[in-house]
Amino acid sequence: MAKEFFFYTEEMTVGYDGKPLIRDIRMELDRGEILTLIGPNGAGKSTILKSITRQLGLLGGCVYLDGQPMRQMSGKEIARRQAVVLTERIRPELMTCEDVVATGRYPYTGTLGILGAEDRAKVRAALETVHAAGLAQRDFNAVSDGQRQRILLARAICQEPELIVLDEPTSFLDVRHKLEFLEILKQMVREQKVAVILSLHELDLAQKISDQLLCVKGDRIARHGTPEEIFTSETICALYDLAEGSYNAAFGCVELPPVKGTPEVFVIAGNGSGIPLYRRLQREGIPFITGILQENDVDCLAARDLAAEVITERAFEPIGEEAYALALSKIRQCRRVLCPLQTFGTMNRRNEELLREAQRAGLLTSDE
Repeated sequence: MAKEFFFYTEEMTVGYDGKPLIRDIRMELDRGEILTLIGPNGAGKSTILKSITRQLGLLGGCVYLDGQPMRQMSGKEIARRQAVVLTERIRPELMTCEDVVATGRYPYTGTLGILGAEDRAKVRAALETVHAAGLAQRDFNAVSDGQRQRILLARAICQEPELIVLDEPTSFLDVRHKLEFLEILKQMVREQKVAVILSLHELDLAQKISDQLLCVKGDRIARHGTPEEIFTSETICALYDLAEGSYNAAFGCVELPPVKGTPEVFVIAGNGSGIPLYRRLQREGIPFITGILQENDVDCLAARDLAAEVITERAFEPIGEEAYALALSKIRQCRRVLCPLQTFGTMNRRNEELLREAQRAGLLTSDE
């Protein structure tokens, strides 16, 4: 079965100085797919990638590319089929961005490394692909981190690889350049059917870009699966040993723990209106209760991680008497009530009644 995949490993063991770090690593990847390694710092993600790219020698097992053991392939053959983009900030002397990109053509040139007209055309095309044609004559050491990463990706594109390996390629990038970089990468995967293996720290980006994920922890691969299988609260909390806070699978982000103490505020919310207020109350260290929320409400998904207590009603059901009575009793125990909710409908009509009760009791205050 494994040989049906374009890239795969068999019982791969990696480590340093002859000492195994992670054993029995199995990876399987088809053309046009992205496999992402996630896990805590120091877990061994970079070690795995360096072993795949032969910067480190394997301590056991084998890596296959298109059915052929990579250890039997020459350096030039690998350079034509595999490109590597690492986190280390290279600082070549007196090289323009175009010069750096052009080094991606060296596996195809002769002994002297002289580029022909076709090579030059491919360098220009690679620069255009990453939207960096205007940087061609700029000193590589004088451009920004985001521009530098695009240039290094262009160099990889110039190699015309079948597999690209990237080690934390978004580490030095701001939000805009992270998205631009990954969109270019995703476009290559879709259009050119390139296979990609990379490591990422940003779980939200890994969830969005990956076809498969490998969870690296300690001396083992903790789990291997699709984003839908991996990005659950239980899996991510266990992978990163989250003792405080939680991972919200619905939003793809981590959350700080609820503020401890007796709730001071009741928030009448729904339809996403409560989330900004929940986060503000948490930042200010104010414990709160919220409701009445249908279980499928987006506010409910956030409140379960942020609120001291959440009063809910079943999804698609109007608020019933039991939930209303509980919410009213909790309101009377709080010092104030906030209501970011602007409209009320059939399903949450009882929340409007709660609002009126809070007004009558003099508990309603502005959320400003």
